[in-house]
Amino acid sequence: MNTYTWQINQLDCYPTAESQTNVVFAVHWRINATDGTHNVTSYGVQLLTYTAGTPFTPFEQLTEETIIGWVQSALGAEQVTSIQANLDTQIANLVNPPIISPRLPWLPVFN
Repeated sequence: MNTYTWQINQLDCYPTAESQTNVVFAVHWRINATDGTHNVTSYGVQLLTYTAGTPFTPFEQLTEETIIGWVQSALGAEQVTSIQANLDTQIANLVNPPIISPRLPWLPVFN
């Protein structure tokens, strides 16, 4: 069973938008997966849109948990599952590589 850890690396903001300040419009995210031995990662940027009149959280009150929730919601459950499945495949390929490049048998072995 793999463990997934989301992290937010950067937020891009409009200085002002829709009468609000520091309005987040792009989230640079990363998700790390591990089986306890092997580690892989995926990253991306999720664009967000703030619409005037909808609830607004001031920048200073944002938490990483809140932003991760926004990213996962914007991606959708199916895409989040797909990203995690891709990470699972990467780990499986580290455990049992699908392609190898053995030493050529006619080359001498040096100690």
